Amino acid sequence: MTYKNPKPTVDVIVECSGGVVLVWRKNPPIGWALPGGFVDEWEPVESAAVREVKEETGLAVTLSELLYVYSDPKRDPRHHTITIAFVGQADGSPVGADDADRAEVFPIGALPSPIVFDHAEILADFRTFKESGPRPSPD
Repeated sequence: MTYKNPKPTVDVIVECSGGVVLVWRKNPPIGWALPGGFVDEWEPVESAAVREVKEETGLAVTLSELLYVYSDPKRDPRHHTITIAFVGQADGSPVGADDADRAEVFPIGALPSPIVFDHAEILADFRTFKESGPRPSPD
């Protein structure tokens, strides 16, 4: 029997230098994205989040919040993924590495385009959370 379960991923909204860190992806889909990626076998999601930020940006992130879990089967055009979205803080200047061509800090009110996956939705939810406190709720 072949199982076609969703693949677990993590994404991190990294607050840094008065903005949020986004990476320009080297691989399709090409565009700006939150630092993140796939959880390795036997790896806790918190460890995966810290590892992915370090690999893609060179930053040592401290996780502070669990924003939400996003699971729309269409969120990743390659296959069904479920992401655990964290918020964290880091100091320094991000540098693109691994599968990120570039890494830059953007003000939350002046995000670049295009933003891939469902990361624009995640960032909008984060902005609402920062401004008024509520997190997304299950529908």
